[in-house]
Amino acid sequence: MPVPRKFDRRPPERDLTRTNERIRVPEVRVIDDEGNQVGVMKTPDALRFAQERDLDLVEVAPEARPPVCRVLDYSKYKYEQAQKLKQARKHQQQITIREIKFRPKIAQHDYDTKKAHVERFLRHKDKVKVTIMFRGREVTHPERGVAILDRLSEELSELGVVEQRPMQEGRNMTMMLAPSKAILAGRAASPDGSSPSDEEGSSAAEQPDQPETAAEQPDQSETAGEQPDQSETAAEQPDQPETAAEQPDQSETAGEQPDQSETAAEQPAGAAAEQS
Repeated sequence: MPVPRKFDRRPPERDLTRTNERIRVPEVRVIDDEGNQVGVMKTPDALRFAQERDLDLVEVAPEARPPVCRVLDYSKYKYEQAQKLKQARKHQQQITIREIKFRPKIAQHDYDTKKAHVERFLRHKDKVKVTIMFRGREVTHPERGVAILDRLSEELSELGVVEQRPMQEGRNMTMMLAPSKAILAGRAASPDGSSPSDEEGSSAAEQPDQPETAAEQPDQSETAGEQPDQSETAAEQPDQPETAAEQPDQSETAGEQPDQSETAAEQPAGAAAEQS
């Protein structure tokens, strides 16, 4: 079973541009496909003039007397108009309105924090609506709210301009700040005091030149050439067979040791007699 479509109460979008047989006026002023004026013609003659060139008769100025019609390809004309509208929307700058709220008895630290938020909003090219909220009998001293708003606008005069002066609405007092021309043009200085162009120049200067860095590296062939030749090092080492020849002969060392049998014979015979 197909799912029923949701009923749309909006009327269908219709193309209100009158073309060809939809043009009901008796005569029109005709402009041909090259932009030249043909003159005032009867509507059937103008339609026949467009059909001979395989084009459409399009009413471009219905309020004129007589209406102005142009001979052109209507489908191509609609496509070009849609592309122009798309490009206009792409380059259109959308400004967002941010709101931040203060109190008449706000402390200095809270004021600095909220002021930093307002500065950040303005640097992002957004409008800021600053609101002072009064409670109880604070509403009887609106001058405190005006003093806070004036102080804020003076401290942020380089980043924003007052679009709407402080105005009290009930228990709230509002002021509108808009980005300055320097912010919109991108010429405002950053919080550290440097301009965007200076930052780009310093970033480019800090990057080392890669070809020079490669040239400064030592040549691997030269480094390899400085290493001593392994054959020469081996030649400098003493000959192992000669070293072995210098060691005393174990057989000769063994010959120098006294014979155990002779030592046993030299022991006194009295010791043998006592053992018996």
